Amino acid sequence: MPIQVNLDVMMAKRKISLNELSEKVELTLSNLSILKTGKAKAIRFSTLEAICKALDCQPGDILEYIE
Repeated sequence: MPIQVNLDVMMAKRKISLNELSEKVELTLSNLSILKTGKAKAIRFSTLEAICKALDCQPGDILEYIE
């Protein structure tokens, strides 16, 4: 898949656990884990916005296009 999800990298930089992020963005652990592992086929803008707000980052810090 040409879109790589770098959520784990941003979480490590911000020193935040999956459980803590799950509570902040009000997303289940399983859905957040699917996104973190790059197995997600889509992401809602509202979810991306909540993650960016919780991690104080930009969407480009989480999503990367790789040919």
